[in-house]
Amino acid sequence: MIEDTDNELSLTLAALILGIVGWGGLLGLILFIIPDTLPRWLFFVLWLMALTGTAIPFVRYLNRRFGGALAPSNVLLRQSTWIGFFGATCAWLQIGRTLNVYTVLLLAAGLAGIEWFLRIRERSRWSPDTSDESA
Repeated sequence: MIEDTDNELSLTLAALILGIVGWGGLLGLILFIIPDTLPRWLFFVLWLMALTGTAIPFVRYLNRRFGGALAPSNVLLRQSTWIGFFGATCAWLQIGRTLNVYTVLLLAAGLAGIEWFLRIRERSRWSPDTSDESA
């Protein structure tokens, strides 16, 4: 039980750091930097960090609310990173004016499918239950 609170504390700390660095960096980038090639890539990195850090509490809530069992911290971080990757990819596609509703839906379905297959793979791995030693 102590390990669960340590994992939750570390995930909360990671969300806080990602959110502060991401949103603060974006604010500084937008206000004080002239747009060029390097700041454009820095924007994508900071946008990914900001969205990932912001998504962690919502992903944790949704997993607790609708999930059967409590998801591990690495799964919550991975799912939040998918959200950040989705947002950064949409921003990148918007620069080239190729972002439309169908592209957004296809990208979201593809990322959701990847996550679904990863979760199926994790559940299919057999691991003996060491906590049940009644035999």
